Amino acid sequence: MPIGKVRFYDAEKGFGFLTKEDGGDVHIPSSALPPGVTTLKPGQKVEFGVATGRRGEQALSIQLIDAPPSVAKSLRKKPDAMAPLIEDLIKMLDSVGNGYRHGRHPDAKHAGKIAQVLRAVADELDLSS
Repeated sequence: MPIGKVRFYDAEKGFGFLTKEDGGDVHIPSSALPPGVTTLKPGQKVEFGVATGRRGEQALSIQLIDAPPSVAKSLRKKPDAMAPLIEDLIKMLDSVGNGYRHGRHPDAKHAGKIAQVLRAVADELDLSS
């Protein structure tokens, strides 16, 4: 079976094109997608059957070879940039924990900022999955 990379795929229109490894473009109808797959990402590597129709080559029974390239992962902070953020987060949470040990909740102003920082760090960590 030939191998190629997705050039583009429009899920709303239900078609796209891929480029074969040896050159040439192949039409991708939505019916060629594997069960449960609704879209393809540019650059995603696929294996496919091919048939020649009225409009040229058309992909049949696409199989995903690898996951699409992750834009989010390319935007991740480097580990040496994350280390100080995590250390500061630990200090901040330690301070909050000490307040709770003494029977105090953080005031509304600080609680909102703490929650905001936690969400930002969680989002950054979630990019790794």
